[in-house]
Amino acid sequence: MDALTRRRFLISSGVVGGGALAAGAGVLGFHELLKTAEKTKAGDVEDGLPTLVLVTLYGGNDGLNTVVPYTDAAYHSARPELAYAPARVLPLDQRLGLNPMLRGMKRLWDAKQLGIVLGVGYPKPDRSHFKSMDIWQTASPGTPAPTGWVGRWLDGISAATETAVSFEPALPPMLVGKSRIGVCVSYRGLTLPPGVSPDVVSALGQAEPGESEMQARAAASYADLITMNRVVMRSAGSGSAEQGHSGGEEVPATGTGGDNALAAQLALVARCVESQVPTRVYSVSLGGFDTHAGERVWQEALLRHLDDALSAFVDRMGRSTAGRRVTVVVYSEFGRRVRANASDGTDHGTAGPVFVLGHGVAGGFYGEQPSLTDLDDGDLKATTDFRDVFGTVLAHVLAGDPDRYLGGYRAQLLPLLSSR
Repeated sequence: MDALTRRRFLISSGVVGGGALAAGAGVLGFHELLKTAEKTKAGDVEDGLPTLVLVTLYGGNDGLNTVVPYTDAAYHSARPELAYAPARVLPLDQRLGLNPMLRGMKRLWDAKQLGIVLGVGYPKPDRSHFKSMDIWQTASPGTPAPTGWVGRWLDGISAATETAVSFEPALPPMLVGKSRIGVCVSYRGLTLPPGVSPDVVSALGQAEPGESEMQARAAASYADLITMNRVVMRSAGSGSAEQGHSGGEEVPATGTGGDNALAAQLALVARCVESQVPTRVYSVSLGGFDTHAGERVWQEALLRHLDDALSAFVDRMGRSTAGRRVTVVVYSEFGRRVRANASDGTDHGTAGPVFVLGHGVAGGFYGEQPSLTDLDDGDLKATTDFRDVFGTVLAHVLAGDPDRYLGGYRAQLLPLLSSR
């Protein structure tokens, strides 16, 4: 295929690739990302680098129906149609249990690989999805900030391009610094028009004499996305016992951000970790948690997808030395109100639990469960500042100074990773 034919194909074929044209404009492609593993091998880092995976649950997950205060009479009184009967809950102790869809997470809890930070929020909470998410991602509750907390860390270490990677449709603000920025590598691969096979598209990735650099990179990015498709499909089909429902089930999504294919994103993270790519921070997401109506069915589908994806990922990470150095943090921009609304749902609230998972995690509860009777205008009062969680992983996973990257906030470090 000559350069002119390929150029015409790229323009007119109708091949749609998430991030393909962006890759031609300078965004790191998946194949290029895998090649950066050569830096790790050259640096003789045999055990892999401590790695952080941030999982954002967009929409405001209902923490009270995720980590359930199943013996609290106030819980059952405030939401009689939504509250879980004690017999359905997966008990963690005499007060709190997991949603019945989180069986994989319960197994990780029993293995001491799951830490649950209770009542996480920030002062003077904002109930706007976008403002609250901006606060979490910039770690700046008091004043607007132009950079994310991970982005400031990238600035501080003069990070290489591949140091922070998002496998989401768009780059999240938390990976943006002043002089350094993370890269966005969409997991979505290619949708091929009739008559165009993957082999044909892969052939486009071969260099052609006489073409410009930009054209060559744009063409190569299509072949790169074919590679991504193969990685994701191989992972989704490599172990149904582990993947459970996550292989092909559609879950709800809303306009509040995130996507509905967490398992696919984590499959790419796993491939990178196992290849010893020198990325230190990965960002992935799951959307759809804005459960104003019909919450029970909606949230259960989302939590089942979350459980399947996370438990399979942590299990897979346990099979390699590099994987055992991975820490996963799962958070949402806010919880929901204590009392159910008239539509069998819940409205925007405040504090909620944060999950921290991995083979280096000291499992158990951290912080205090907020009172369901001592409320702030019907909402939970936060008992743990979210910057304490982020400060802990900054210090113990990324070897960074929390005071420097959290806007001067003096984080109270949690013993979540004391075994490291």
